[in-house]
Amino acid sequence: MKFFVDTANIEEIRELAELGIIDGVTTNPSLVAKEKGSYDDLLREICALVDGPISAEVTALDVEGMLTEGDHYASLHDNIVVKLPTTPDGLKACRRLVADDIRVNMTLIFSPLQALLCARAGATFVSPFIGRLDDISQEGMGVIEQTVQIFDNYNFPTEVLVASVRHPVHILQAAMIGADVCTVPHKILMQMIRHPLTDSGLEKFLADWKKSGR
Repeated sequence: MKFFVDTANIEEIRELAELGIIDGVTTNPSLVAKEKGSYDDLLREICALVDGPISAEVTALDVEGMLTEGDHYASLHDNIVVKLPTTPDGLKACRRLVADDIRVNMTLIFSPLQALLCARAGATFVSPFIGRLDDISQEGMGVIEQTVQIFDNYNFPTEVLVASVRHPVHILQAAMIGADVCTVPHKILMQMIRHPLTDSGLEKFLADWKKSGR
């Protein structure tokens, strides 16, 4: 499984890139609004830190607006993947951007049928939001399982990118199902590294070494 970090914070991205555990980055307007500087400058800086897919989300809701923004973001760097909403206009824009050899991440997916339509439109990634489904008492991980099965049935090259991850158990479940990618907040990626038994084991090793007097 590949890991993307879901943030626009340069320091968080830099820390995880130095750990060598991320393959890409996903951003969205809400994340970008928390940071200083222009979106273009942030994207360029992120691309300099991470050599992998960097999702840049459009804010337009109409086809032509999405295409204009998508073309612009794609022109900033070869690693940019244009992020589009799963709407009728988003599907139309996806088809046209893909025809121009621009990669697309279809976002705000909440059903396997939406994911199937996006794969048919040629999306590079589909992003089902599992946490938001869990929030309304629907089983988010079930959407991942069904989507992975459908894509396997028909050999779609589109990758299943698990989004709206709330905790490490979501990542474990997605990995066991066989999802291609998880996009994860910095905090949760750091939680994956830590375990109380690792900490206590390290403390014991160091205490024993100190007692040895060596």
